[in-house]
Amino acid sequence: MEISPNDLNPHVHDPSWGSPAVRAAKDITFGSAAGIISKVFEHPFDLTKVRLQVQVLDVTARFRGPLDCLIRTFRDEGVRGLYRGLPAPIVGAMIENASLFFAYGELQNLIRRLWGIPVAHTLSLPQLSLAAAGAGAITSFFLTPVELVKCKMQVQMLVAVPASSSAMAGVTPSVVAAASLRDLPGPFAIMREAVRADGVRGLWLGQTGTLIRETGGAAAWFGTKEFVCKLLRRDAPARPLRPWESALSGACAGAAYNLAFFPADTIKSTMQTEAELRPVSAGTAGQRSFGVVARELYRAQGLKGLYAGCGITVARSVPSSAIIFLIYDGLKARFG
Repeated sequence: MEISPNDLNPHVHDPSWGSPAVRAAKDITFGSAAGIISKVFEHPFDLTKVRLQVQVLDVTARFRGPLDCLIRTFRDEGVRGLYRGLPAPIVGAMIENASLFFAYGELQNLIRRLWGIPVAHTLSLPQLSLAAAGAGAITSFFLTPVELVKCKMQVQMLVAVPASSSAMAGVTPSVVAAASLRDLPGPFAIMREAVRADGVRGLWLGQTGTLIRETGGAAAWFGTKEFVCKLLRRDAPARPLRPWESALSGACAGAAYNLAFFPADTIKSTMQTEAELRPVSAGTAGQRSFGVVARELYRAQGLKGLYAGCGITVARSVPSSAIIFLIYDGLKARFG
């Protein structure tokens, strides 16, 4: 009996499932649902990661570590502060996961045609990783403008409420934070300012970092997922994945994704927030290149600076990635 690739992995695409439009609609829907749910869970930790990343070049660090950042953000800005900038990553999660899963499946189909591999045969791990890397590269171009808005919104309070603000007579830090949050520019205002300062290309500030992170990260993400799935089903490769297997393999994939190319994300976040946090060094937004910022971060704190916020990022990516694959694989198995 021939084994369909769908029996082996829910996110490996069999062209016989339907037209490209149908496959695209399913991937966009399933990927978007998984991305939205995971992003709501992980956003406070992502905000903490960005705030730790962007303080590497500060003379005096604002936060002692991830726990201190979480506690102080909640104390000074409340729950609303922890979810500052959430709309942008919600949109980003929909775009990222929908395009990743769709491009990953379609690039597998392309590899099959180029290599002459029958549909009934699964691709090798290097071939799957190649398809994943291509999917990540494509996704990066959609993701950079969303990441730009997200990062700028996540550091707004670091500029709007300086450490001395609590000394304002008769005004508590929480009141100052609440008032400032209402007055801060939203995502559309941030996008308009980026275009005004640097033209349309200003929306893609940090694209090199996103490209490196997504290309290598997607290869590590899907590659690890496929590898762990294969180990878990080595006794019966044809059987469907169990929910806990989707979650476990997804958790391993999340850790691999962030450990592989985290420095590129740190450089990207620094570039995207320099206009707010270090306007003197940044000059005109987008003026400093990826290489220049990378060298400056390395001179400031070495590898430790390039991996600032990595611990909390890996910690949140494990359950977040487990959620993504649990939902995506479940929807794929249920609705085809």
